[in-house]
Amino acid sequence: MRDIFSTPSDEASLYGRDDNVELLKAWAGTSLAFGIFIVHGQVLQPIFVYWLIIAALTCGIGFLLHELAHRVVARNFGAEAHFVANNGWLAISIVIAFLSVFIAAPGAVWHRGYLTVRQSGLIALAGPVTNLVLAVGFLILGENVSAQSEIFGINMQDLCRVGYRINAWLGLFNMIPAGPFDGAKVLAWDWRVFAVTVAVALLLVFGL
Repeated sequence: MRDIFSTPSDEASLYGRDDNVELLKAWAGTSLAFGIFIVHGQVLQPIFVYWLIIAALTCGIGFLLHELAHRVVARNFGAEAHFVANNGWLAISIVIAFLSVFIAAPGAVWHRGYLTVRQSGLIALAGPVTNLVLAVGFLILGENVSAQSEIFGINMQDLCRVGYRINAWLGLFNMIPAGPFDGAKVLAWDWRVFAVTVAVALLLVFGL
């Protein structure tokens, strides 16, 4: 999803920052916010570290792959594409997580170059589809591991349950057909692709 309030300048978005640093910063901030949200702000409890790791491996990774999918597809079409973290929204998301509210708007992939409506739609679609594929992956994994399965102290059922839910929601949320959301560009390209993607997302969020 693109930044809600402003478009960065060419210098800031395409030349002034290191993509890897920006992605790492957004991954860390989003993971922290989601970890705080999971424990309802009880960050001084020992269990917070456990859920923070799960947050980083589910929501954090889901966000990271979402944005990388946008960038990969955009560059595949010959566009210049770079990720820019939104420091303001990262700070806001961390603060409001203490109020048991989670909002993930850590930044966006900005691209420039000639693109058709179809290409723009495919670039937008890549992010939500990545989250939906991750949700299905976590769902399948969760069905095939025991309740006692652990890796490095992380219960796999906890990991899969959270990974499934947050990625299904991220996929659906980003398909909102308005404003800066990916769904708006997908709908502008092909309403059938939009409808199928939303239907799959709704099934994953509410039907399973």
